[in-house]
Amino acid sequence: MESASGKFIPNVNPATGEVLGEVTQSTKEDVDRAVEAAKQAQKSWRLVPAPDRAKILYKVARLLEERKEELARTLTTEMGKVIEEARGEVQEAIDMAYYMAGEGRRMFGDTVPSELRNKFAMSVRVPVGIAGLITPWNFPIAIVSWKSLPALVTGNAVVWKPASETPFIAAEFVKIYEEAGLPKGLVNLVYGSGSVVGNAMVEHPGIDLISFTGSNEVGRLINERAGGLLKRTSLEMGGKNAVTVLEDADLDLAVNGIIWSAYGTSGQRCTACSRIIVHEAVKEELERKLVERIAKLKLGNGLDETVDVGPVINRAALEKIDEYVKIGIEEGARLLIGGKIATENGLDKGNFYEPTLFTDVKPNMRIAQEEIFGPVASIIPVKSLEEAIEVNNSVEFGLSSAIFTRDVNRAFQAMRDLDTGIVYVNAGTTGAEIHLPFGGTKGTGNGHRDSGVAALDVFTEWKSIYVDYSGKLQRAQIDNN
Repeated sequence: MESASGKFIPNVNPATGEVLGEVTQSTKEDVDRAVEAAKQAQKSWRLVPAPDRAKILYKVARLLEERKEELARTLTTEMGKVIEEARGEVQEAIDMAYYMAGEGRRMFGDTVPSELRNKFAMSVRVPVGIAGLITPWNFPIAIVSWKSLPALVTGNAVVWKPASETPFIAAEFVKIYEEAGLPKGLVNLVYGSGSVVGNAMVEHPGIDLISFTGSNEVGRLINERAGGLLKRTSLEMGGKNAVTVLEDADLDLAVNGIIWSAYGTSGQRCTACSRIIVHEAVKEELERKLVERIAKLKLGNGLDETVDVGPVINRAALEKIDEYVKIGIEEGARLLIGGKIATENGLDKGNFYEPTLFTDVKPNMRIAQEEIFGPVASIIPVKSLEEAIEVNNSVEFGLSSAIFTRDVNRAFQAMRDLDTGIVYVNAGTTGAEIHLPFGGTKGTGNGHRDSGVAALDVFTEWKSIYVDYSGKLQRAQIDNN
């Protein structure tokens, strides 16, 4: 259905500057229509047995598999990440579809002994109702799969606002839902700005929960407004993630993990490594190895299979990254490599930033505290594991952390003491798998999780049920004494 606004904005390829098409800008009235469609569809959908809902999700998984390459190329064209990463992202949506389809025959509650004779007690999950999903451009199909699939298998309907930068992949995903046989009205796609469409969703009395992934600033505003309306929110709001490299680490392995975590997706991951906390005994050697590897990274259009690093999403992001690099230099950090907008060999047509590495960074510098969301990493020297943990935990975010060490004792100490929702040992800060909870502590979120069984808690209410078959009134806590 077309928007009532009649307004459109261009969809631009960040690697080439080419206008790929236009995306409609919806209005509050469009949100109203989407919510009404969702409410009508959810009335009957909640009564469909969960195993039958799951059959549709299995079809979604198979269609995603069939169209993996096509979807990956669409994703790279409008978002910019290299094609290998785009294929991996589509695979994540495939994995999530299969996993959540499996929940159609699990979705476990509990049966427990009653304290009274001839009485049965159990708890079951029931759908919340209408889920409002607000998703970002950096993982435009993976993140919505984390949210929409558990929402649907548990009996909810969805109103979804994708990022304006990635409208095509959103449309393709909705088409797959339709082709899989999902009843009309259960997934409602509403394009538009956060200030118009996002606000309308948060404030709409017909939307029962908001699941949001994006910036801390916007997430806080959503939580404040939704909380006043007693509306459930699930927030995932970024990170300032660190890889710790101890003196006994396999440095070549650490370099591999850092390069992938810091410069994959051009650093535009909430789990990206932007801090490298390294023991002073191996600092110089690690710096040398990192600079050698960074110098070999190839920038370009992500559709080129030989490219390592694609563009950042738009000009505003490019300018923000460059400003942070200037701040780092002004703060006294030492620039080892990179540090400028890439313009050579035709890169000036897109939004490319050179992979950048600072060293001698102090933990309290802005580049070590604030989320840059670009291909910029900072080396922070430390003298011990204890200091490394203190530095790791000194930021306002708590999404992901990693440690490279051969000492199992120190690995377990780090696993216990690193204050993040995700911890990796001898791997980088990225690579979460869909069957475990995804999310973090502190400013990263508000306690809920995407992915894994934990995602069901976002989209369901617990209902406790008691069946008394004694034939008489029994009073709990009174008649059992």
